[in-house]
Amino acid sequence: MMDDMEKRFSDKKLYERMRLWEFADKYIFEPIDSAITDSYLSISRTDGSMNLIGELPQCGDMQSPNVRLVFGVIGMLRLIVGSYLFVITGRECAGTYLGHPIYKVSTLGILPCNLSLDGSSAELKKMEAEFSTLLGAAEKTHGLYFSYDVNLTLCAQRLHELGDESKFLPLWRQADPRFLWNDYILEALVDNKLDPYILPVMQGSYQHFEAALGTNIVDVSLIARRCTRRTGTRMWRRGADLDGYVANFVETEQLMHVNGFTASFLQVRGSIPLLWEQIVDLTYKPPFQIVQPDEGPRVAQRHFMDLVKRYGSIMAVNLVNKHGGEGRLSERFTKVMETITNSSIRYVHFDFHAICGHIHFERLSLLYDQIEDFLKRHRYFLLEVEGEKVQEQTGVVRTNCIDCLDRTNVTQSMIGGKMLESQLNQIGIFGDDEAISAYSFFDTCFKKMWADHGDDISIQYSGTSALKGDFVRFGKRTMDGIVKDGINSLVRYYLNNFADGIKQDAADLLQGHYIFSSSRGLPSPSQSLGVEVFASVRVASGVVLAGVMFAMLSFRKAQYDLRHLLYALFWLGLSVGVASVVKAHGRMFTNQPRLFKSRH
Repeated sequence: MMDDMEKRFSDKKLYERMRLWEFADKYIFEPIDSAITDSYLSISRTDGSMNLIGELPQCGDMQSPNVRLVFGVIGMLRLIVGSYLFVITGRECAGTYLGHPIYKVSTLGILPCNLSLDGSSAELKKMEAEFSTLLGAAEKTHGLYFSYDVNLTLCAQRLHELGDESKFLPLWRQADPRFLWNDYILEALVDNKLDPYILPVMQGSYQHFEAALGTNIVDVSLIARRCTRRTGTRMWRRGADLDGYVANFVETEQLMHVNGFTASFLQVRGSIPLLWEQIVDLTYKPPFQIVQPDEGPRVAQRHFMDLVKRYGSIMAVNLVNKHGGEGRLSERFTKVMETITNSSIRYVHFDFHAICGHIHFERLSLLYDQIEDFLKRHRYFLLEVEGEKVQEQTGVVRTNCIDCLDRTNVTQSMIGGKMLESQLNQIGIFGDDEAISAYSFFDTCFKKMWADHGDDISIQYSGTSALKGDFVRFGKRTMDGIVKDGINSLVRYYLNNFADGIKQDAADLLQGHYIFSSSRGLPSPSQSLGVEVFASVRVASGVVLAGVMFAMLSFRKAQYDLRHLLYALFWLGLSVGVASVVKAHGRMFTNQPRLFKSRH
């Protein structure tokens, strides 16, 4: 029986290091750290076809392949004609998850399998080249994590609940598809039954620290899992789709190990689950728009029913303003929640900015008072020294603001701290009134962990670190933090308007939201892919500035020659006219996604 179990385990063991042999017509992957390897993976550079071979080809003088080390094959993406293979070319150990090493992707390589393009028409070659430029953005994807030994897409409680049969499945088959970043691009490997090569990858964040509390060494980790169902960039993925999947949905697990005990606490965040959008148009804060308002209640109900099925009871915490544009969206959300709240779903609206302002974040204690009973009732997952379950978590807090980044991370860090204190109290390390803040080094490490976690999620969605991060990091607002927030806000404005369209297209390609089809056709190339868009804004800005400058010069000379007054009025009129056109048609000057026009 033991021999059979060991064989089943070895059958699902992933290859951790491979030599990549790059021949003129194929790529060959040679596992180098497995004693049981009797075959090699060969992938055609012509069409991406895959097969296992029994030995490496003989290398003659005319065929000297390039050889390098890779750490995993994570998928293949097929474009119009060619295919493109994604491999991990660099990794760094980030820490451990439940005792198993986990790694962060430091460099990603994309290997073209597109020699068949040589026989294609000039039009197809041009289209292929245009789409393949999106792979450059995909190659820079931030925050990819993986493990060869443990399923990172499942929290500790779900892993503990896996049956014996499930535990012996390959990791990719155990995975939660919501958090499997390479789910779509794994299809070619899955179809060819290449389990030892199929490496599941998760996008998110991992933070960790160890610190002493008296004589006890406490190990705390924070792992975030980003959902791929409605993935994308901050302005191009808002709200929900018709199936109830929301933008920027992230499951955050806070893990604590001490004296043989393991505690796990889950929280989730996600965009307001209505059909709404905020399309960039060169204004600093584009207006909120409700789409298909009649569908809103059904979409929200689908979203929350799915959460109840997965997590149990739900406490929905809405941090959005009650006034202005946010207020109108929030009012709609509140009315919808009044129709679906029940014994399993509760709703709290906490106007973060009105109550806490920009510096009084300690007033979040008022929110904790409203949700404390929920947290105490639904608890957290706890294992004792022998690995036996003491209790489980039966509900989660779902937090949202507009972006689900800045206010949300401040709030989640507060809740995480309270629950960590509760865990330490139950285990017997803390007394009833003890708090993390009484231990300065531990408190500093905990705050830094949550601040770094918030930065990672924010970079993946908005392109910059989180705002209000100084409070999470230091427990107070600082002048440096306020200045940094101002800079990050301007950077977000630039990225939203002039860069995120390409990133959105790359995300849609990788997640299978845009699939090539001979009957579907291709998006019109009339919307340019970034360089031309930026150039048009640059030209318009240049005309406006030049017009103002010439107008000022002409006004100075007008006292000597009245003709210069006409010149000044002409240049001033040109500047005003161009500026008016840009303002009236701001969306035309932004970098918009091309591939997935329908957001709902």
